[in-house]
Formats: sequence, C-alpha cells, structure tokens
Amino acid sequence: MSSQEDQFQQAAPAPAASSADDGMTWWYKWLCRIAGVIGGVSCALAGLWNCVTINPLNIAAGVWMMLNAFILFLCEAPFCCQFIEFANAVSARADKLRPWQKAAFYCGMAVFPVILSLTLTTLLGNAIAFATGVLYGLSALGKKGDAISYARIQQQQKQADEEKLTGTLEGQAL
Repeated sequence: MSSQEDQFQQAAPAPAASSADDGMTWWYKWLCRIAGVIGGVSCALAGLWNCVTINPLNIAAGVWMMLNAFILFLCEAPFCCQFIEFANAVSARADKLRPWQKAAFYCGMAVFPVILSLTLTTLLGNAIAFATGVLYGLSALGKKGDAISYARIQQQQKQADEEKLTGTLEGQAL
C-alpha cells in the first residue's frame, strides 16, 4: 500500500510549481478569489430568482447558475463548503490549473445560462462570474514589460535591419 502511495506522490506534479510560475502577484490572486466568491454569490441569488417562474428555460438557466455558484465556491473558497468531504481536493486541483484554463472554464460556465435564457437576471447574475474568468485571462497574458527592455529590443532590431540593408547594398555594389 505504501509503495503505491509513493508512486502516486512521485508521479503527481508539485502544487507549488504551477503557482510559482504563473506570474500572479499575491494581491492579484486574492482579487481573483474575491471576485470568484462575489461571482458565486451573485450567481446563486440570481439563479434562485430565475427559478421562481413558469418558463422552463428560465428554470434550467437558474439551476445552471446555482451549479455555477457551487463550483465557484468549491474552486475559489473551499472553506465555504466545509460540509463536503472532497472540497479541499477539488480546490487543490483547481489551484493546479493554469490561469488561461480557469479563464476558459469560468467564462464558458458563465455564458451558458445566458445562451439558455437571455434575461436581465441571467446577464447580471453571471456578469461577475464572467469577470472572474476575464481576470484569470488577463493574468494568463503575463506581466507588462518595462520600457528599458522594449527600448533594448527596438535598438537590436534597428541594428539588425541596418546590417541587412548595408549587406544588400554592398552585395549589389560588387
């Protein structure tokens, strides 16, 4: 039994490896988490409000929104789901995802109820969940470079262009 656990430990990627190289600062990670929690609250409330109707598409969109809220809470704030045994495992797995994967998942998850039932409630309820996906997507783009490195790259490109120009002119003159 312990040999199987050792093999699993060796095969599993280190959780710190993905969080160290994602390029997110501590405050941006907290901003994304807080946006996820607020998005979960807005999805849950708007989903509950959507379910109070006769239209079956609104009910389906409301149920989907409440499912979105549950998934957002599970991934971003597992302490809200302490009564669920696998909450910490799901949160740890979600933390291993790259930011662009989280962005695609959260944005896709938020768009589906809007496609199902285009109402003001579904739009407003999923807006913050979609914004969470956008925040993760922006973090996937990486940090903005500084002006010095851009100036250095521009100067190197200029020099390479001048060398190409002088090389072709010298080649034509001979």
